[in-house]
Amino acid sequence: MNKAQLVEVIAKNADISKVKAGITVDSFISAVTGALKGGDSVTLIGFGSFSTAKRAARVGRNPKTGKEIKIPATTTPKFKAGKALKEAVSGVKKKK
Repeated sequence: MNKAQLVEVIAKNADISKVKAGITVDSFISAVTGALKGGDSVTLIGFGSFSTAKRAARVGRNPKTGKEIKIPATTTPKFKAGKALKEAVSGVKKKK
């Protein structure tokens, strides 16, 4: 599913225009991005958590030439699926 398809489904399910659904999706993306940029995490109970992780600098190889290259340290976004999402996708409810 791409963004346009997501907007279409949200518009239909919420009985709103595609324009308003598009604004909603863009607003959600912007809010999550802003929170992650600010060092916060975003938790949606049952769905999952968006957070960041630091990756250390490391040495890699250029696959074309085989030459070593230095890959700088960076902060990368992460998503961890929540229990309800995992169960919905797998079709299996976990026992307590």
